[in-house]
Amino acid sequence: MTVLPLLTLSSLLLCGFALPNSPSPALHRRRASPSTPIALKLTLAQSNLHNLDSFLLDISDPRSPNYGNHWSPQRVKDTFRPAAESVDTVHAWLTKDAGLDENRIRLGADGDVFHLDLTVGEAERLLETEYWEDGDGSLGCHDEGYKLPSHVAKHVDLLWPTTHLSSLNRITRRGGLGGSLPPLAGRDGVAIKPIENVASLAQSGCDESVTLDCLRALYNFDFTPVSADVNTVGVFAWGGNIYRTSDLDIFFAEYSPEQVGTFPTLISVEGGDPELGGKSSSEGDLDIELMMGLLGPHQNLSLYQVALNNASGDPTDRFLAALDESYCPTASSFDPNITDCGNKPRTNVVSISYHFNPDLNDPVISPIVQRQCAEFGKLALTGMTFIASSGDGGVGYGASGGCLVNGTINFPAQGNKGSFIGQLPASCPYVTAVGATSVSEGANTDQIEEATTDFPSGGGFSNNFLRPQWQADAVQNYLDKYAPDYAEDIFNRSGRAYPDVAANGYPIVVATKGRLVHTGGTSASTPIFASLIAAVNDARLAAGKSPVGFINPALYSPAFASAFNDVTKGSNPACETDGFPAAPGWDPVTGLGTPNFEKLKAAFLALP
Repeated sequence: MTVLPLLTLSSLLLCGFALPNSPSPALHRRRASPSTPIALKLTLAQSNLHNLDSFLLDISDPRSPNYGNHWSPQRVKDTFRPAAESVDTVHAWLTKDAGLDENRIRLGADGDVFHLDLTVGEAERLLETEYWEDGDGSLGCHDEGYKLPSHVAKHVDLLWPTTHLSSLNRITRRGGLGGSLPPLAGRDGVAIKPIENVASLAQSGCDESVTLDCLRALYNFDFTPVSADVNTVGVFAWGGNIYRTSDLDIFFAEYSPEQVGTFPTLISVEGGDPELGGKSSSEGDLDIELMMGLLGPHQNLSLYQVALNNASGDPTDRFLAALDESYCPTASSFDPNITDCGNKPRTNVVSISYHFNPDLNDPVISPIVQRQCAEFGKLALTGMTFIASSGDGGVGYGASGGCLVNGTINFPAQGNKGSFIGQLPASCPYVTAVGATSVSEGANTDQIEEATTDFPSGGGFSNNFLRPQWQADAVQNYLDKYAPDYAEDIFNRSGRAYPDVAANGYPIVVATKGRLVHTGGTSASTPIFASLIAAVNDARLAAGKSPVGFINPALYSPAFASAFNDVTKGSNPACETDGFPAAPGWDPVTGLGTPNFEKLKAAFLALP
């Protein structure tokens, strides 16, 4: 695929925060005083980003002689560092053309960002725009945009603060989309249902209660780690989504007594810590219980707990910055509270059961999510595997299934017949997206599952990322033979298609808030599949091979054709449509299907 440019070559660039022509009194907006100090940041364009796909294919395509030869973090940093031409061009524009004094311009230590100490009046003249001030003192530029000379624009990734008013969620709501959005980030999961008679679980079939034993039977997963001392696996959590040790003990007492009293290892990002407060959530318990339970007592699980204690910031930025210091200049532009920069350990696999942004081709959102997605790709070069939930809103955005109507995201309460909207990070091609299945009523674990009917599993086509070559044949087969005949504007037929795979999403048995419950969602499917990939890594490490890293090109290759159970029943309705139907081969409901672990492991062990 080709990452769309973050800034066009045109000299007129849109502000991410598009203020109305007449500021709303309710928002207390006013023109900023020309004498107000403003610290501008110009993040420079990365070198070689257009080669990211070929770099990744070189180490992840099963046909490549370099399969598994992951890059060092230093090589990644050196390869994508902004070119000297970018530094020189922007510096010459600031000093010679704009006449700024050298003492007011600072180049970051890594040569990737210019810091400018200006006043609002000077910034307005430099960028040919107007700055307005919000009630909390934040600054944003006028909706007519700002200007950079075309010869400069191609060297600038992002410029801040042109979109620096509190949070991406507020930018999204006000930045030309109209309407309102759900919270900035959300878990992908369905409501919990308490189990009134725990004794009855022993008599339940896997169509009624999905336990760890059900999952092992469904996916042929009989596994004991042998490389736990060198293998690493992590799960992502943020804000108040925390687990309780008492809930883990309840779950393990029932299903894995040897693990009672064991907990994940905390990797605190920006001070995130389950012990510092917040209410336990079914999501925090769900992810950890499933992963620890499936991987067993000998494999340590790391918990990336990302703090988000104010209205600003995106947990994606905080997480990525904590893993890669080169992302910090971008992340700290969005979020002034960033302090963790490349100082947190990287695990081989990371499970992410959340959505963070709608996948819209929008001048506000697109530059941000494209930069985030590229960062996932850069980290994948080092051997990391990112696995994310595809969502629980069918072909719509978020669990409530928002759809695009005349440039506005509408939800069912508003009447939401409209275009399909994907969600991120699932639609990023450098992430493996997981859809949800269920055991059909009355069926057993020897039978192939169906797309879950308790909620519509998320799936569709990206509006930001073109279809990568590794999935081109599989997706085109679906479009040619099985895709509904929707109008051209309903979904982007040339976009990255997702999910890639699927796993059981309901009714999963976990412990939360002091009792066993039924719950699920693609937030359950994701840690289940992530556990299997962690086990694959264990086997490869035991064989003296590297972790699998970026797995998507391999999964879609002929060598893995027998590694999945092809799900052909079900659909993912939303936007007042039936969504997409499951079908033979890949489909945008269950992807390639559910895994057969032994065949999946064998296919990966056959690679260098």
